[in-house]
Amino acid sequence: MDLFDAVTSTGQGLPGVGSSTPLAVRMRPRTLAEVAGQQHLLAPGSPLRRLVEPADDASRRAAPSSVVLWGPPGTGKTTLAYLIAATSGRRFVELSGVTSGVKDVRAVVDEARRRLATGGAETVLFIDEVHRFSTTQQDALLPSVENRWVTLVAATTENPSFSVNSPLLSRSLLLTLRPLDTSDVRDLVRRAVEDERGLGGSVTLAEDAEEHLLRLAGGDARKALTILEAAAGAALDAGAAGAGGDGATADGTVPVVDLPTVERAIDVAAVRYDRAGDQHYDVISAFIKSMRGSDVDAALHYLARMVVAGEDPRFIARRIVIAAAEEVGMADPSALQTAVAAAQAVALIGMPEARIILAEAVVHVATAPKSNASYKAIDAAIADVRAGKVGTVPPHLRDAHYAGAQKIGHGQGYRYAHDEPHAVASQQYAPDELDDARYYEPSDRGYERDVATRLARVRQILHDR
Repeated sequence: MDLFDAVTSTGQGLPGVGSSTPLAVRMRPRTLAEVAGQQHLLAPGSPLRRLVEPADDASRRAAPSSVVLWGPPGTGKTTLAYLIAATSGRRFVELSGVTSGVKDVRAVVDEARRRLATGGAETVLFIDEVHRFSTTQQDALLPSVENRWVTLVAATTENPSFSVNSPLLSRSLLLTLRPLDTSDVRDLVRRAVEDERGLGGSVTLAEDAEEHLLRLAGGDARKALTILEAAAGAALDAGAAGAGGDGATADGTVPVVDLPTVERAIDVAAVRYDRAGDQHYDVISAFIKSMRGSDVDAALHYLARMVVAGEDPRFIARRIVIAAAEEVGMADPSALQTAVAAAQAVALIGMPEARIILAEAVVHVATAPKSNASYKAIDAAIADVRAGKVGTVPPHLRDAHYAGAQKIGHGQGYRYAHDEPHAVASQQYAPDELDDARYYEPSDRGYERDVATRLARVRQILHDR
């Protein structure tokens, strides 16, 4: 029994495979041997292989009862879920995080428990896009996972640390799927051209067209097969028009999918950025790190990716404000002013003109001298407070404005700074336990170089007592 027979026999999940079924579905691997890439998850004895190929009851009990598959689109998450059900003879049920709710989950679990009680097959519950489930919906899965009423396979393109709640994540085996290598996708494409499940040799794929297709796919097997199917359809239609409708060319040869055909099949390559997926976090992380690293060109590249992908410009502006404070700091205090002004202007103007405002702020932050001294200073001070290093406020600094305060020594001996030379009074300000604490250590970059010189003199005056 192959994958499609096994799953379809349950009456659940996988649609029937016919001529109208998308190529990516028809070419879904039927065995682990056909799975492209992900060898780091399929080594002998690995938890996933035990789940897919349990040798006996003991092995099945040792297999995880809940798996979260995290990876980019087209890397095999759905395929692995099908294989877990098909190769072990389990019943397969698929729900979508977009269209399903708690009622649907409970119905599947109730049916799974009924089948277990009557000696029926175990159930694999596959939830695609689990990150779309609310916290309440995810919580509804916990009892079935803990009691092994179902084997839960949840798929997500978003980082589970942000999209899956902690109780469910702690009860699950988290497996990270990697983007497919170009060689893996090439093998899939060539198999789809020749395999009877796919195009069955009805077209040939030119080398330059294949290379362009692989570039467009960017490691996404589903996208590669979708492009191939569209291009093959165009080539077959052209062949049929020129040869009386049988699909062959006028001279009887097999139509060729060439580079112009692939280009016509795809209007434009999708930007590799997913506002609702994990690449959202990758791109914004690279954006911030590029500004921190003073690579203005890289920072503008990532800004462009977010703009083209339709990211909320207000979100981008907020990250620039944070970077101005955290990465530039007092090395160039005007960077924060630029970033805040940009955030206000973006909210006022909107796109597409906001891209210019964002670019100006990015250029300022990326090219400014860098210092995280203020950032480190406040974190160090907070760490001391949390560690209990607080102490009492020195008596001469305490509030002396209420009746009777001076009788208990509040405010006595306080020196007014503006009456002292350089407006710096030599007196103790910090509690006794922290009198020698040094949190802020300015760098030697930009404006902070001047701050460092002045601060050294001020500290000398303050502690010369």
